[in-house]
Amino acid sequence: MSKFVAVAKKSEIPENNALCVQTEGNDIALFNVAGGIFAIDDACPHEGGPLSDGEVDGDVVECPWHASRFNIRTGKVLMDPAESDVTTYNVRVSGDTVEVEI
Repeated sequence: MSKFVAVAKKSEIPENNALCVQTEGNDIALFNVAGGIFAIDDACPHEGGPLSDGEVDGDVVECPWHASRFNIRTGKVLMDPAESDVTTYNVRVSGDTVEVEI
């Protein structure tokens, strides 16, 4: 059964940037896109590059290792060399607390 787990404060995630958090054995990249918080797996499926260290352009993040691109909102792969999507997580924000459904 899934549950929401508090992982960060919204104020810790700069707009158009990311923060990597670890919870329940998962590395999750939290993104602040136009004030909305989104969560995806932090590891690029191509070779494990840290997506939280990637460049954010709108709702797209580019892997810092090999330039694969992913939609932050949907997890869909948009550019090679990655061939598979990343997992997305439901997010709930209450005040300044960010919770992710695990």
